Amino acid sequence: MKITDVKVWLVEGVKYNWTMIKIYTDEGHTGVGEATNWPGSPIVEAAARHVGERIIGLDPMKTDFIWTKLYRDLNWVGPYGASLCAISGIDMALLDLKGKVLGVPCYELLGGAFRTEIPLYANYWFTGGGHNAEDYAAQALKVKEAGFGGLKFDPFAHTNYLYGEDLSSNLSLTPELQQRAYDVTKAVREAVGYEMDMMIETHAMLNFKTAITMADRLAELDITWYEEPVGPESAETLKAIRERLNPKVSICVGERHYTRYGIRPILEKQLVDIIMPDITRCGGPSEMKRMATMAEAYNVQLAPHNPNGPLSTLASAHVCASVPNFFRQEFMFNDVPWRDEVIDHPIEVRQGQLVLSGRPGLGVDLVEEVMKAHPGVREARPGFYV
Repeated sequence: MKITDVKVWLVEGVKYNWTMIKIYTDEGHTGVGEATNWPGSPIVEAAARHVGERIIGLDPMKTDFIWTKLYRDLNWVGPYGASLCAISGIDMALLDLKGKVLGVPCYELLGGAFRTEIPLYANYWFTGGGHNAEDYAAQALKVKEAGFGGLKFDPFAHTNYLYGEDLSSNLSLTPELQQRAYDVTKAVREAVGYEMDMMIETHAMLNFKTAITMADRLAELDITWYEEPVGPESAETLKAIRERLNPKVSICVGERHYTRYGIRPILEKQLVDIIMPDITRCGGPSEMKRMATMAEAYNVQLAPHNPNGPLSTLASAHVCASVPNFFRQEFMFNDVPWRDEVIDHPIEVRQGQLVLSGRPGLGVDLVEEVMKAHPGVREARPGFYV
């Protein structure tokens, strides 16, 4: 069996575009994957098309060989970024194809299931109101009522993710913004109670002093983790944060740490309690499984980052099913209405858990007509990151 074609679509999502991939073979077998990242989704789209051309004629069943070949061949342009997003999407599609050929779900290819109902935590649940304590508390209660055991939010000044748009250029917070962040977080905690996980996101948009100050203030609210208190560039800086942080506060990083090589220093230095690789950029499901196994050796849990499209959600869930050190998976509580229409079987979420179907591969195919009806956004607009 040989790969004959790879198609790529840019599809509008709730916050940014999804990059969808489909691999075709000379025996009629196909596989679907996702390479979503932002900003610069057209760059990822172009990378996915180019990487797709490089695998024409290869045997799709040799998934690890293809991953290694692409990673080593493309390392010259950098081991991370758009090329690795493309590799991630290709790996996902190949695993899906292989599962469909063999008639087994992807989690069987990853070692078998520890679980097939995947506990989720909600993100993007706060879009129906303002950045204030009352609106956040009311919306958080809806998440709890839906059966989710955890939720995540950024209580700071980050209504825009692009540097310089609406936050201090030195990544500080005024006393007023610090108090608002505390008040919002306290209101959410009181609304959902202390039995529910509450994750705090910083987007690495706080300077060292501010990150420490806010972690200390929020520690009393029993936060489940403090996410990305610094950027991914330096394990030594993360170590300095770890040494200054209140011992009650756990650290979670990983959405911008790529491959097993990228997480090695933070595991060896024991800097984190949870890793959160993103399956559409860390190297795909094959690599996320390897990263989870590495983390297990350091008693660190896996909680995949996943503000992406439906294939990312399903593929992450298959990895979560296959590892013992799984905590929770991220899920977009509010999303575009066509999220479940671009795939031929909707994602099943029951009382805050994603239920894996047991169908071969990822369990779905892409619906081309629906993707074409919602093409990717290519010009910047408020609230959307191209």
